[in-house]
Amino acid sequence: MTVSSKFSADAKQFVIAIDQRFDFSLHQQFREAYNSVTNQGLKYILDLSQTEYMDSSALGMILLLKDHVQLYSGSLTISKPSETVNKILKIAQFQRLMTIE
Repeated sequence: MTVSSKFSADAKQFVIAIDQRFDFSLHQQFREAYNSVTNQGLKYILDLSQTEYMDSSALGMILLLKDHVQLYSGSLTISKPSETVNKILKIAQFQRLMTIE
């Protein structure tokens, strides 16, 4: 279980990727991935294409990321969630809060 993060080549996007399981054990690592990023108007992409499992604490962590993004006038997109993860996001109605593609 890892969290990786990087800026795009043009520095207009910041991508955070979660491998395998997204649960409370990643709380600290997830926060550290974005906490020092304070660029105004940045597009954040949460890449869940490799995430096979997500629990309710992960939903809370995504909401904390959303708060951080809004603080710096950015936007948040959840990218390529697996079928299982997408069902969880739909049940929680996250599509009403952010873009899921």
